[in-house]
Amino acid sequence: MIKISSWNVNGIRAAAGKGFFDWVSDDSADMICIQETKADPSQLSKEFFELTDQKGHSYFNYWASAKRKGYSGVALYTKIKPDNINTIGISEFDDEGRYLEADFGSFAVISAYFPNSQEAGARLDYKLSFCDAVLERCNALTMSGKHIILSGDYNIAHTAIDLKHPKANEGNPGYLPEERAWMTSFLANSYTDCFRLLHPEEPGHYSWWSYRMNAREKDIGWRIDYNCIDSKLVSSIKNSYIQKTVMGSDHCPVSLELKL
Repeated sequence: MIKISSWNVNGIRAAAGKGFFDWVSDDSADMICIQETKADPSQLSKEFFELTDQKGHSYFNYWASAKRKGYSGVALYTKIKPDNINTIGISEFDDEGRYLEADFGSFAVISAYFPNSQEAGARLDYKLSFCDAVLERCNALTMSGKHIILSGDYNIAHTAIDLKHPKANEGNPGYLPEERAWMTSFLANSYTDCFRLLHPEEPGHYSWWSYRMNAREKDIGWRIDYNCIDSKLVSSIKNSYIQKTVMGSDHCPVSLELKL
């Protein structure tokens, strides 16, 4: 079995002071996809490169950072050394550190931080271009015979049950019709939202809460963090769950267990 956990930490240095290292040890995932690191490896202390799980197993670590300091960035920790590490290979996205892909031969694990479309859709075109590039890359991988696990902060609440107040948020970034339509088309391309597959009609499952208005305490949230796989892997799903009680960010980790 392989366990993949994904977490938008909203600044890995800040998260380190809020229990991040303890969570890594306790969670003991085989692969950990991190988003919004807000750091270049040169800015980090050695503790970030020497992580171990509760049994003392160490992690290889890989980073894709934004050119702009303190912004965006993704990372990937893995107990299994990958054959190759790739970015998406498109400068406008790599310059913001939005995609990191680990190739393990028969499958690839991707840590992705999808852009926020921002108020009035100010970055909607950029976001949709990134979405399309990710879909194209995933299709290329699956066409080559690989399975894919696309983990990360998609910044999209797909359907009405994926956020507390859907009506009130129509027209807001993350719930725009164009974003939701892309998610529908992505899944229609033979990909599966693992959590929703196991919990098809259940509302009230969220992975992000605004820092405003005590949203987390009131559980007024959005499910915008996903572990998606190519649909040929569906029979391998053992579990998919949201670690709602884990603090340290405005997001919480989401995890997937596969029988590979």
